[in-house]
Amino acid sequence: MEAMTPRLSRRRALAAAAAAGLGLPAAATTTAAEPARRGGEFQPLRAATFNASLNRGREGQLLEDLATGENAQIRAVAEVIQINSPDILLLNEFDHDADGRGIDLFRRKYLEVPQNGQSPAFYPYAFSAPVNTGVPSGLDLNRDGSVGGPDDAWGFGEFPGQYGMVVLSRYPILTDQVRTFQDLRWAAMPGNLLPTEFYGPEISPQLRLSSKSHWDVPVQVGTTVLHVLAAHPTPPSFDGPEKRNQRRNHDEIRLWVDYLQPGRRSQWIVDDAGVRGGLEANAPFVILGDYNSDPADGDSWPGAIEQLLRHPRVQDPKPASEGAVEAAELQGGANAEHSGQARHDTADFSEPTPGNLRVDYVLPSRGLQIASSAVFWPRQDAPGSELTGTYPFPTSDHRLVRVDLQVLA
Repeated sequence: MEAMTPRLSRRRALAAAAAAGLGLPAAATTTAAEPARRGGEFQPLRAATFNASLNRGREGQLLEDLATGENAQIRAVAEVIQINSPDILLLNEFDHDADGRGIDLFRRKYLEVPQNGQSPAFYPYAFSAPVNTGVPSGLDLNRDGSVGGPDDAWGFGEFPGQYGMVVLSRYPILTDQVRTFQDLRWAAMPGNLLPTEFYGPEISPQLRLSSKSHWDVPVQVGTTVLHVLAAHPTPPSFDGPEKRNQRRNHDEIRLWVDYLQPGRRSQWIVDDAGVRGGLEANAPFVILGDYNSDPADGDSWPGAIEQLLRHPRVQDPKPASEGAVEAAELQGGANAEHSGQARHDTADFSEPTPGNLRVDYVLPSRGLQIASSAVFWPRQDAPGSELTGTYPFPTSDHRLVRVDLQVLA
């Protein structure tokens, strides 16, 4: 136990800083009733991910929209969440602010307010932390001869925190055990795909791997500590011949692949508190996020998401919807040429290319019991279709993906 003390101390320091930035104590609560805990029995747990497109083009603009309580897009996003009612939810593309005002406003003015007759959604616990998007690197990352702007940030963004992430939970988040990997260097990954010829010997060693961040957020669900592995890798597009975004997307996904293999394979991984190594061999987890990679179609580096889908510790429930099938048939374009099944699509992307893709994932660890799964994409004649729709989307071009698990209480 004595050898563990420095490790836990560093984690507590990191988590305390993150919690302070969020503006929430570790045990913050609301009036919501906590789920029942019954020793020795299993209880249902719904985990979900949703790229909700709650990003804005100007710093502070999301806070302004949230403060009104009347923004149509945000109300529709909240309604989708209320309909699906996840117990643990990762939101991608939620602009980060240092004091956590955005999360507080979203909960208080939208989630906790009935939208179109839906029941309020209460999330007593939340976690967010800084991300790399919009953070100036001081380097000419796009090699255009000048320094500055969104292309030269550590992750593409107009301002620090754009396209951030939030974990919402009905169960306590163990903030003193959270691990973040915002600063991890790409070059540290053995056998990486870093295009060193493009970046050159000066820039290559400084590049950060994560375009936003990678988080391991432990959540206490009864007697089980469930590790929420959250990320949002860069899109594998907007590339030149060097394919730097395709390569980065692949290696951002690979970070979790190595993290799930304790021992030598994960020893290169060092979190922002200086702790080395991956996840314990028997620790239950669920991988959440928009990974911008389809296993069969689109622009991904070959085998990018398959690294996770075929991982020996990972289950793929393959969530599906009827609405995705309908959309692919109606929209045509690249959808007609896709080799993947349209029923598994999670994002309504443009035609003629790339067409609709499966890019959002909820991947539980083996050993967790899967009861059901779904993509929230209703057919046009079904209730809720007004919340998905077509461009301009009422909510987002992504769909909420959920998986129902059985977890030991």
